[in-house]
Amino acid sequence: MNKMRAMVLHHCALIETNPLKLTQIDRHEIEKPNEILLKIEACGVCHSQLHGIEGDWKDIGIPANLPLVPGHEVVGKIIEIGSGVTKFKIGDRVGITPLLEACNVCQYCKEGKEQLCELAIITGESLKGGYAEYITVSENFATKIPENMKSEYAAPLFCAGITAYKAVKAVEPKINKKIGIFGIGGVGHMAIQFAKLENCQVIAFSRSKNHLDVAKKLGANDTMTFSEKPEFLDELKKTHGMLDGAIVFAPADIVTEIAIKSVKKGGLIVIATVGKNPTFLAFEEKTIRGTVIGSTKDMEQVIKICSEENLTVITETYSLDKANEVLKKLKDSQIQARAVLIP
Repeated sequence: MNKMRAMVLHHCALIETNPLKLTQIDRHEIEKPNEILLKIEACGVCHSQLHGIEGDWKDIGIPANLPLVPGHEVVGKIIEIGSGVTKFKIGDRVGITPLLEACNVCQYCKEGKEQLCELAIITGESLKGGYAEYITVSENFATKIPENMKSEYAAPLFCAGITAYKAVKAVEPKINKKIGIFGIGGVGHMAIQFAKLENCQVIAFSRSKNHLDVAKKLGANDTMTFSEKPEFLDELKKTHGMLDGAIVFAPADIVTEIAIKSVKKGGLIVIATVGKNPTFLAFEEKTIRGTVIGSTKDMEQVIKICSEENLTVITETYSLDKANEVLKKLKDSQIQARAVLIP
């Protein structure tokens, strides 16, 4: 059996303890006719992986399995194809989202909402993850990327990009709609750009000046330093009035609560992170909507838009063996937008 290097998690633990261990494990091999084998060229480092590694989300079944190889925004070159593959050829570069596999026969899959499939297999929740040198995937859950698109640019599109795109669609954008984006990191910096393509007015919120500077560069109409103090909402109302809609990427319940309060009666709040049940007054007729990644068709749209519009993906690259250090930097808000591991 061929071997490969991978960063393996055996037990959930604080990232400061370096829980990911560089290990030689069996290389994934094609097992089904419709599978392709990728040599990974880049894998984005998502904040949700940090929560999984540290055990913050055990109550919702994440991680589902141990040991595991994290990493769910993956780009690589096809080096082998199964006998039944028709969509790709050897040498193509493709990407994989967190959706590694779905059943293809349930109601959700038939409606083109395969990301909601009850039998979905998640990339990075088993030994099939992107913090490694190789991975296999069904051709139906891989998306081709253009030849001129660099792998380190493309990798974050397969989680941050599609999550941002879908969240902006969920907030029902239209010309001059005033949208607040709460949390400007790997996902938020992409959401600003998708919302601007829809001609929305975008106000970006973050605790980090660095992230607010990024938001300004990417076209946000205004930025505000997020605060839990009552004066924050007073300042927002005084400067901009109530928001028409809000998108929440920051994984903190207090941010969601304040985002809901910042939206006008009858407005729409999209929650694109994990949190407890938010509270709101039914009499205000606000809509609270959840969103998670997107479908394969959504992913194709993201690649098309980013290629045609030349959207900015802010990345910094690190070698695979630096995964623990990178996740610690992410925890300490020292990553400007998206870190990418290169095997």
